[in-house]
Amino acid sequence: MAEAYIIDACRTPRGIGKVGKGALAEEHPQHLAATVLKAIADRNDLDTADIDDVIWSTSTQKGKQGGDLGRMAALDAGYDIRTSGTTLDRFCGGGITSVSFAAAQIMSGMEDLVVAGGTEMMSLTSAMAKEEMAAGFRPAMMGAGNERLQAVHPQSHQGVCGDAIASMEGISREAVDALGLESQKRAAAAIAEGRFDKSLVPVVDDEGNVILGEEEFPRPQTTAEGLAALEPSFTKIADVPLDKQGTTFRKLINQKYPDLEIQHVHHAGNSSGVVDGAAAVLLASKDYADSHGLTPRARIVATANMGDDPTLMLNAPVPAAKKVLEKAGLTRDDIDLWEINEAFAVVAEKFIRDLELDRDKVNVNGGAIALGHPIGATGSILIGTLLDELERRDLKRGLVTMCAAGGMAPAMIIERV
Repeated sequence: MAEAYIIDACRTPRGIGKVGKGALAEEHPQHLAATVLKAIADRNDLDTADIDDVIWSTSTQKGKQGGDLGRMAALDAGYDIRTSGTTLDRFCGGGITSVSFAAAQIMSGMEDLVVAGGTEMMSLTSAMAKEEMAAGFRPAMMGAGNERLQAVHPQSHQGVCGDAIASMEGISREAVDALGLESQKRAAAAIAEGRFDKSLVPVVDDEGNVILGEEEFPRPQTTAEGLAALEPSFTKIADVPLDKQGTTFRKLINQKYPDLEIQHVHHAGNSSGVVDGAAAVLLASKDYADSHGLTPRARIVATANMGDDPTLMLNAPVPAAKKVLEKAGLTRDDIDLWEINEAFAVVAEKFIRDLELDRDKVNVNGGAIALGHPIGATGSILIGTLLDELERRDLKRGLVTMCAAGGMAPAMIIERV
């Protein structure tokens, strides 16, 4: 089987995902995607007619994020019209999956040069969700409105799921707050030392004026005392009636786990940030890289996908990591750095505990709690972040994984070359 090489990776800064507050909130998602697509082509002096496909991830594919963002953003970026494009949805996991699909196409010998990545404008999707709720639509949880599916696989609100898992695992408020604080500290250090600069691409307007050139979401002033003072975010939403029968997010979890008393431990300071952003990863076959003077930075060692309990939603990263390690013929000790998306602090905390990992090798530059989680883009961002840090530390292998709605997790191992 052919090798799939990572040639380059880039991303936008992450802007606060709220209209009126975030620097990117008034932009079109196509513009964010085109920003990184243009940058990846310019940085590597690509003839875009050679790009076989653009494989893109966007979770909420409606409104401005509908209509095959991968293809339209490629055209917006000035790519040759022969460059095709497609857009996929694996909820939060799509940014890893887009890269996995690109790697599979190259490893199978079907394609030679592919750009993968993702975009999510959380400011846009949050506004759409508010409009839908005001119009009387039920919350857009996976399976909501489908009584037959909910009867078999009840699916709740992700924040309530995070609290449920913490309650089941005996993970305390103090533990999740400590992880949230460490995320802020590590992100602040990474930004101060310029660790993200290699991949960061400013977002500019049509006149070339910089709209956003640096991370907008981090709160380096965060303290343990400040986190301890925050009220849990999901206590009230857990008991909001969703239908005339009085179904609530709490009852959906208790439908499967009747004896579980959910203790609420998550809040804005230990949960992923709502942000806007985009990222791109350039992959090539060995033959194409050699014949066009492209220098590979890493190779895709293995990819895997895993499903787990959709009622708890967030627990698939551990089995996904075990699966991809087994496929690669590697052990935990063969991995130098780990990236586990901080959707909620409990996800990363459970991951570290279950796999008995050295905390100094996990999310070393902070994670989504400090930097934000632009749903469809985050996986691609993490792959680039992992690669940059492996190079900076002169290490060999890294593993990236993340939870996704519906109880899923993609995983990938990369290795420097």
